[in-house]
Amino acid sequence: MNDAIGFIEFSSIAKGIEAADAILKTAETVLVFAKETCPGKYNILFHGEVSAVNSSIGAAREACGHYVIDSVVIPRLDPQVIPAINQTTSPGGVSALGILEFYTITQAVYAADAAVKAADIKLLNVRLATGIGGKSFVVFSGSVAAVKSALRAGSEEAEHNGSLVASTVIPNPRPEVFATLL
Repeated sequence: MNDAIGFIEFSSIAKGIEAADAILKTAETVLVFAKETCPGKYNILFHGEVSAVNSSIGAAREACGHYVIDSVVIPRLDPQVIPAINQTTSPGGVSALGILEFYTITQAVYAADAAVKAADIKLLNVRLATGIGGKSFVVFSGSVAAVKSALRAGSEEAEHNGSLVASTVIPNPRPEVFATLL
């Protein structure tokens, strides 16, 4: 992956599609996905050089104004984040689970990156609003201490901006719980 990812969330599907086009026409970026989610939102994830991603986010914001719910540019995204968004990871042996739940999708992407950079954890799932009423959540595993540290790092910004719904640490989770998460 290149230097940065950009993620932007819209309250309009039509404006989101327009923004995807603007993002790709503005600078040399690569689209990871552009799709609708519940409840009638549209989300775009793309990557490229930091300056290209910043320019493309700016163009999308300018083109779509008040339809932008939130956006984030994350330089040096941890390599675990994209597979967790695509739900292609498996848990293995787990001492503890950490779960962060948010009102916005953008906050989950940011929190997943912050959590994995803060502690020795494995991202299991970054669920982005599909079928859950526009909310998002992040699930990760590791030792109890690592999960607690990652939970603090992943929830810090969301606590300040009001987008954190809930968070929890589950020590020694039952194996059956994983079937509901992946």
